[in-house]
Amino acid sequence: MAGQVRGAGPGAPDLLRALPRVSLANLRPNPGSRKPERRRRGQRRGRKCGRGHKGERQRGTRPRLGFEGGQTPFYLRIPKYGFNEGDSFRRQYQPLSLNRLQYLIDLGHVDPTQPTDLTQLVNGRGVTIQPSKRDYGVQLVEEGADTFKAKVNIDVQLASELAMAAIEKNGSVVTTAFYDPRSLEILCKPIPFFLGGQPIPKRMLPPRHSCPTTLMRETAGFPEARLELAKKYGYILPDITKDELFKLLSTREDPRQIFFGLAPGWVVNMADKKILKPTDEKLLEYYRS
Repeated sequence: MAGQVRGAGPGAPDLLRALPRVSLANLRPNPGSRKPERRRRGQRRGRKCGRGHKGERQRGTRPRLGFEGGQTPFYLRIPKYGFNEGDSFRRQYQPLSLNRLQYLIDLGHVDPTQPTDLTQLVNGRGVTIQPSKRDYGVQLVEEGADTFKAKVNIDVQLASELAMAAIEKNGSVVTTAFYDPRSLEILCKPIPFFLGGQPIPKRMLPPRHSCPTTLMRETAGFPEARLELAKKYGYILPDITKDELFKLLSTREDPRQIFFGLAPGWVVNMADKKILKPTDEKLLEYYRS
């Protein structure tokens, strides 16, 4: 008879309706198709429990990491040198691009009518100096040399030749100034130092081997260095003696001076808002030297 399953009785449809539907919850393997998991040696028999005979590994202890059985280990046998040589003496300089300097001048964070030194750059949020991380000042880089138009008298610690050429081409002046770690710490945190009532110390002079001579500009040969740089990059050096800002451009900070306008040996009284100056001849001679 068409439409009927051979061998199925009249109650087969009712039986299928009563059976549960096949799902992941009621799937079971056929009986005998899976063998029981084999127990490992240490679980099925005692005594050695699969660990073998004598030794430290058989007694529940293992050697430390890197132990090579008593022989000289690899990390002591192979010499290591040169990877971090001189790292504790390496000096770091925070980069300051000409783009960033022009941006600070346009916003008014840096006043171009005053000599721009590390004090103005730190107070104007141009750079962040951390003496604890071996920061020794600011390095002027040449990014934005084509668009820099300001006229400034700036003191930095390092400067590339192209950055100095881009600044001096506009009639500006670039000099380099060395700051020791103690002076940098006082400069970055002046308020706690002034509240301590201590006299402003002298800034240390730079050692001869401190910075590369190609990037440092000596104070004694300052005019000759400007002329040589102008000849090298092919521009006419403006005569700052005929400039209306000659007084600003010719101002130089003393090598022993930390703050512009505050001489070494002076004491800043924050409570009374006064500046105390030494009068003893020995102190004056000490701070002048």
